Amino acid sequence: MALDLFSPVKLGSLALKNRMIMAPLTRNRAGEGGIPQAMNVTYYEQRASAGLIITEATPISVMAHGYPMLPGIYTDAQVAGWKKVTDTVHAKGGKIVLQLWHVGRISHPSLLNGALPVAPSAIKPAGQAFTYQGLVDYVEPRALDASELPGIVQDYVHAAKCALAAGFDGVEIHSANGYLLDQFLRDGSNKRTDNYGGSFENRARLLMEVTQAVVNVAGADKVGIRLSPVNPFNDMHDSNPQALFNYVVDALNPFNLAYLHVIEGNIGGVEQPFDFVALRKHFKNTYMANLAYDKARGNAAIASGHADVIAYGVPFLANPDLVKRYRTNAVLNEADENTFYGGDEKGYTDYPFLKA
Repeated sequence: MALDLFSPVKLGSLALKNRMIMAPLTRNRAGEGGIPQAMNVTYYEQRASAGLIITEATPISVMAHGYPMLPGIYTDAQVAGWKKVTDTVHAKGGKIVLQLWHVGRISHPSLLNGALPVAPSAIKPAGQAFTYQGLVDYVEPRALDASELPGIVQDYVHAAKCALAAGFDGVEIHSANGYLLDQFLRDGSNKRTDNYGGSFENRARLLMEVTQAVVNVAGADKVGIRLSPVNPFNDMHDSNPQALFNYVVDALNPFNLAYLHVIEGNIGGVEQPFDFVALRKHFKNTYMANLAYDKARGNAAIASGHADVIAYGVPFLANPDLVKRYRTNAVLNEADENTFYGGDEKGYTDYPFLKA
């Protein structure tokens, strides 16, 4: 029988009822102290028919924050808030993993208790930070000293332990979209001359250290990683992305991870040529494709063997019952971009379900 979006699948130890993944979507609606609140519980519960939910990117420490109203995963109160989310999703028969996030230079002192954002190198990104005071220019970040990197690895360890305590089925390491681990990978943002800069091996070193540490906590069969080889978002670029990311994927294979989640192109900005079919062939385990997939493209990617599962972002945001809509070829709700970031239940938990 031909595989499609509605076929069951295993991602590591996670047995999924279908291959439609809810992609991580930043919504800026956490409560005081980065604690998930009641409307966050409702939002995720509504989308529990997805084969797997990947939470919005979640800062692993105070210094990992880069936007207002983000949920965290490093305090007991945050763990308790997330536990309500996971309990509710599980009660609905869903699976949910938490995305571990450090933004690096994509922040502002006003979001970090006055501290400078940190990065592999002291290179100010183009663009503006979203702060509680509105849009302000990014500042030049502080280059991390090599002696500080074990502490950042330990922040990932602590956050992974917190995620498991909160009842998550696993974790995804966010190494994409111009945030800290991606900043180390790409040579447009990493100009270091120590063991964490220069060669592919050196630039990938922090990601491999974080991966090993998180795997030690959670088990490889509960850990995924997200990459975005050519996404220019957050002022990112690399001189040789194909060779770099082929290397990174080869280096990740020995971990035997649950899945690799790849953004196959660019979110805004100029497209760089890249062979995602070739990249997929480098990865030995479950491959999750993401970017502008609809039902037809998703089914085709699965049938051809290019992807095992497909991550959907905006379609899940606007259609809590996206799985049912795709099954029945129903019309989709239109997403309201004005309510993507921040606000209340409007444009968050009030998108209509199909009538019975």
